[in-house]
Amino acid sequence: MQLVQAIEQLGLDLLSPPRMMSGGDIAEVRLVETRQGLVVAKRDDPGRLAGEAEGLRALAAQASPLVIPEVIGLVGPWLFLEALEPGPPQPVRLGEGLRALHANDWPEHGWVRDNACGRTPQPNTHCRDGREFQRRQRLLPLTELATRQGLLSEGECVRLVAVADGLETWLSDAPASLVHGDLWSGNLLYSSRGPALIDPAVYCHYPEVDLAMLTLFGAPGDDFFDAYWNGSAPHDWPRREALFQLYPLLNHLVLFGAAYRGRLLSALTLLEAY
Repeated sequence: MQLVQAIEQLGLDLLSPPRMMSGGDIAEVRLVETRQGLVVAKRDDPGRLAGEAEGLRALAAQASPLVIPEVIGLVGPWLFLEALEPGPPQPVRLGEGLRALHANDWPEHGWVRDNACGRTPQPNTHCRDGREFQRRQRLLPLTELATRQGLLSEGECVRLVAVADGLETWLSDAPASLVHGDLWSGNLLYSSRGPALIDPAVYCHYPEVDLAMLTLFGAPGDDFFDAYWNGSAPHDWPRREALFQLYPLLNHLVLFGAAYRGRLLSALTLLEAY
């Protein structure tokens, strides 16, 4: 379906030709000026877009001051979202907002349905134990896929499986929090209304998942961490950080190739040193 047709189906009045925006590595993104206001239109697989829309609505429903763009509509391969005006960086508000998002406990790790992280299908079968979820729904599926694709050697596969099988020896079980699930710097916007989250891959799990993703491709800074931890940083944060970076690094290895193998093996080696 053409973008103009989708805009008309939503009852929006187009004022000027849509403009291409810089987006992620996966989807086509355009800025659309309508009589009703500025709108972001994103083209992708309809199933992935439905998962993204569901995730945005789930995040918006939480008691958090973070800004979540309103979902205007989903028409065929197009997702329409509220456009956000840019604003100054506010790392303290980001830390406080993310802490508030993670404050509510959920009964199980997982999500009501599978979704996607980028183009990679993301299984979310519920588990009561977070270590079991991390092992069976995150680490092992992508380790096996990367090995089948020839991106990991058999020896490297064995090492990753050993880390996954050994989680109970050091990682305590904990209640799940709703997490963004793909919180790299490109999915964080500083808007005129405050820090905003876009393009989620939501599920419920250890909250450090979001922090590890933030530090994987960026540096949110001490002010952010001081606001987030609020004096209660876990003593083993560096170990948790390395663990929760394995899944996104495996995902990038599968999506984008061997350029991410070195970073993955560095995180693995760090974990093995404990």
